[in-house]
Amino acid sequence: MKEARTSEYDSSKLSYTNIIEGNMMPWVMRFIKDVGKGINDFDMIRDGEDILLGVSGGKDSLALAMALSIRRKWLPITYRLHGIMINWIDHPIDESYRPRLKKYFEDLDIDFEIIDEPQFPTTLPEDYNCYICARNRRRILFEIANKRGFRQIALGHHLDDLVETSMMNLFFRGEFATMNPIQEFFEGDLYVIRPMIEIHENTLIRLAQTYDLPVIKPVCPYDQTNIRSKLKPLVRELSHMDRFAREHVMHAHNLDCRIKRNTD
Repeated sequence: MKEARTSEYDSSKLSYTNIIEGNMMPWVMRFIKDVGKGINDFDMIRDGEDILLGVSGGKDSLALAMALSIRRKWLPITYRLHGIMINWIDHPIDESYRPRLKKYFEDLDIDFEIIDEPQFPTTLPEDYNCYICARNRRRILFEIANKRGFRQIALGHHLDDLVETSMMNLFFRGEFATMNPIQEFFEGDLYVIRPMIEIHENTLIRLAQTYDLPVIKPVCPYDQTNIRSKLKPLVRELSHMDRFAREHVMHAHNLDCRIKRNTD
């Protein structure tokens, strides 16, 4: 194995370019292959497709971009990726991250742009919360996809997100429901795909701790006070009792999202 290159931003971390050059640790290769397994299991991406990648700037979306980019080198098929980051004008990212994010996606050979939008448009309820924020972000991504002809939006949700969503729906809404690996909208005109739906969050944390991904620190004032953040310790505790607790929740939903996608 080649000598690992260190980060120009943090000397304690390895440069992510090691992964791009194929000089990756076995667990990183396993992570990328597991993402590919999820894609194949649920028939998420096909040859020649254009994928809109929702980018938050957090570890999850940056890890997904890395996996989807590297995976293209290993396949006999190809697909194109275009990253979109919605930057809330009300709580903007630090300007120093713009060039770092641009460089990261250039290195991954992914088109990328940052779109500035108001976080609190007048059409939304006064009682603003994380759910409304996520819905607003998704609405903007849907509008972009529609205008530009994208049929699929890839999001960085992982297995812990699925478990937390299940718990929120069960305990606070009285529903046994969760997020799906592939979700149809507008009678098949648009699909949301979640290639990392079988990946543990700990893997993504390890990736961000080992490599110099340009992870943006949360700028949301609700980041540490929302319900999802309060459920994370509960999920960890359950996993100490049974290491497959997360997988049990996923299997309990009996997910089968191999839906027949429109090809028109």
